[in-house]
This record gives sequence, C-alpha cells and structure tokens, in this order.
Amino acid sequence: MTEAITYAYAVAQDAEGSLEEALSGLPGVADGPVHLVRAGHRGEVVVAVGPVPEQDFEENALRAHLEDLDWLESVARAHHRVIEALAARTTVLPLRLATVYLDDERVRQMLDARQEAFAERLSVLAAHTEWGVKIYVEAPAATDRPAAPPSDADLSPGRAYLSHRKAQRHAREDAYREAEQVAQRVEAAARSYAVDRVQHRVQQGELARGPGENVINDAYLVPLEYGESFRADVLRSAEGLPGVRVEVTGPWAPYSFATPPEAEPLKRAAP
Repeated sequence: MTEAITYAYAVAQDAEGSLEEALSGLPGVADGPVHLVRAGHRGEVVVAVGPVPEQDFEENALRAHLEDLDWLESVARAHHRVIEALAARTTVLPLRLATVYLDDERVRQMLDARQEAFAERLSVLAAHTEWGVKIYVEAPAATDRPAAPPSDADLSPGRAYLSHRKAQRHAREDAYREAEQVAQRVEAAARSYAVDRVQHRVQQGELARGPGENVINDAYLVPLEYGESFRADVLRSAEGLPGVRVEVTGPWAPYSFATPPEAEPLKRAAP
C-alpha cells in the first residue's frame, strides 16, 4: 500500500464556512481529494490540503520530479485548480508548489503557530487580485546569411554581407531601446492602479513560450475594482512600438504577494 503525506495548497479565510462545499469533488494533485484543516480552536483561517503519494513527494523524488516538465505541469495545473476554486469565494494565500507535510496534524500545528500572521496578510490582500505583465523584445534574430539579396548591385558579396549584418544590429538595438521606453510607460500606467509590485526573473528556455525575448516579468497587486482599467491602460501604453510586445495576464489569486517580504518562507514540517 502506498503511503500518503499531506500536500498543502493554500491558506484561506473561511468566515462563512462554505469552503468545504467549494472543494467537494474537486480533484487535487495526484487526483486526490481536497479538504480543510482548521486550527485547534476552530478559527476562520484554514489550510486546504490533500493526500499525495509519499514516494513522489519525499525530498529526493521531488527533486527529480522538478526536472520533469510534464510532471511539473500536471502538479501545477492541479495546484492552480484548487487555488482558483478557493479564490472564487474568498481571499487566498497560495502556498508554494509542492509544499508537503507529514500529515494533517503537522499542518494544524503550523496553522496554530502562524494563524495571526496569516489573518493579517489575508486582510491586506482582501479585494485585490494579481496581474502579470511581461514585456518581450521581438528583434530580428542575427543570421549568418542575408535574408534578401543585396539591394545595391554595386556591392560585392562580402560588403553586402557586412551591410546586412550592420542593419540587423541596428534593428536589434532599436528594439531594445523601444523596450526600455515601453517598460517606463508600462510601469507608469501600472502604478496608477497597483498597490504593490513584485519583479520576477525573466523567463528563458522552455519556460519562455511564445515569440520574442522576455525582458520584463512583473506581477502587480491591483484593487478588484481597477482590474480591467489596469489591463487596458497597460496595453495601451505599449502602442506604437512594433518591435515590443506586452502581455497582460490575470486576474489571478495573489500568488506573488502571499508572503510579506519581511516574513520567513514557510518551511516543510520536520519529521
């Protein structure tokens, strides 16, 4: 029989006692059920948890799995599904992907110890959502060959090649300058609405899907009533500069703002 440990999805406010219903029948990570853990004195702050196979989430196995993008995507989708179900009803503090404890009792101990801090953070994030803003440079890639025959028939093949490379370099430099302008405009537009911002590392490699080079990867915390205005103004701020693409995603649960900057991150429970 496969041993199970406890996967923790998020901390949430359950003032109306309706979250169990929201989670009923919802498949979590590893298709497991999801339920709530409450503090010892039955407070309103709860943790959404579910069982997962220990063999997949113990430290060494988890380290190996994190290199498997298919496995990681499957876990991330299930994790997000639970977060979204909670966020549709209440304020949520999403926990980091693959946060696990030995059992529900360890989660309860953690909640008892940090319940006041969680309640304060939930109060700060109430009626706010997260919006993602990415900026991409879509500069022409440098190639070894001219994309088109030289327009000046008097140029030798060698000079035509050098002329083409020079034009490519100038086009790329222009695109990066335009990206700087867009970044300044986007930040000005975003700060008209946002109350906080987190600057993430730019996405590269297999995480960078879609055309262009990701040069800005920020998350903004925006009051609920300003969400659509935020989206419209940020997109509008990038208009007129075709070498730069701005992507706005959201609204999301406040993944990037769940932990106050000065707070220690949650640690896995000690055995």
